This record gives sequence, structure tokens and C-alpha cells, in this order.
Amino acid sequence: MTDMGEASYVIGIEIFRDRSLGVLGLSQKAYIDKVLERFGVMTCSSSPVPLHKGDKLDLTQCPQNELERNEMEKYPYASLVGSLKHAQVCTRPDISHAVGMLGRFQSNPGIAHWKAAKKVLRYLKGTRNYMLTYRKSSHLQVTGYSDSDFAGCPDTRLCALGYLYLLCGGAISGKSQKSELIYDSTMMAEYVACYEAAIQGTWLRYLRETNTWTLNINH
Repeated sequence: MTDMGEASYVIGIEIFRDRSLGVLGLSQKAYIDKVLERFGVMTCSSSPVPLHKGDKLDLTQCPQNELERNEMEKYPYASLVGSLKHAQVCTRPDISHAVGMLGRFQSNPGIAHWKAAKKVLRYLKGTRNYMLTYRKSSHLQVTGYSDSDFAGCPDTRLCALGYLYLLCGGAISGKSQKSELIYDSTMMAEYVACYEAAIQGTWLRYLRETNTWTLNINH
């Protein structure tokens, strides 16, 4: 074995350290730049958000006949969503909800879904310098957040449930997914989201049970 010193670049993630400030940063700027170049978005204007409030993606936007399906074959939709998914899993939890919505249409995407995926790319273009940042702390406090919409899917009336946990200022665990059941009130949808977050919080607590953690769940 050879000690090559501190790692600065691992599986496409660039590592920044500032020991004087006790800061550790994880960035995928180089990876995002490659994806932007690959899908021809490098010179496009950036988007302030991955999805605007009120943006809807549904089955009516899917190809309705063979001609439209053949037309969509020239767009590498699945490849684009896969590239977004990799960034989301590694360092960009802020696009989790958008990527989850786009993933629902991989089997039969329409031009509206393609444009929505490109919009997420344009958001990454404007925020490609963002990174997950962790700051040294003598008090390890894990803070969790949960949220849900109500009947957000126009096709199935299912909800989108999500949670995010932070440690030392950076995300360590998150999830955004469509619910398996239809709920009859906003309160029930929010309760289930909080329940899912509590399950993950319990696991995180026992993950480091030999250390003293303070766990907060916020809705």
C-alpha cells in the first residue's frame, strides 16, 4: 500500500479542505460541466430553480401515437435523467424532487418532459459552484426536515414525500419519492412524511450510538 496523501478527487467528486476554518466541501462542478457540454446546455441561460411552482408533468404529455414516439427516440432522455440522478445522489440533494418527477416518465417521455429535464440542467449550470459543506463542530447535532404535498401527482393523486437530514451544516441523508397510497387530507400526507423521516432518524441515531448526538426533526 502507498500513502498518496490526502484525497482531492474521488469518483468524480472534488474535495476541498480548509483546516484553519474547519471546513470540508464536496463539489461536482467538473462533472456538471461535462454533462452540460454533453447535452448542449453550456451556452444556455441558467434557471433560478429546477422546477417552478405550478410546473406539472403528467401522462397527457407523453407521446400519444407511434409517430410521436419515434420522434422522441432522438432525445436521450433516460441518459439525461441518469446523469442528473448521479449528481443528486452524490452532492446535489436540492434537485431530488425534480429528478424524482422526471424519473416517472423514462419509459415513455414526451417533449415537455425533455424540456423539464433540460431546465434542471440549466439550474445546475447556474449553481455548479455549489457544494456540500461541512463545518467542524464540537456538538454533533443532526437536524431533520420532512415535507409532503397533497395529491400532487395529477395522474394518480398520489403524494410526494420527502425528508432531509443535516449534520455539521451539510446533508447526510435525504429522500424524495411518490407515496404508495392515496391520502384523504393534507394532514395525513404530512404525518406520513414525518413518519418516514422518523424511521430514518432512528436509524441515524443508532448508527452512531457510541457518540452523543442531538436529533431534531422539523416539519
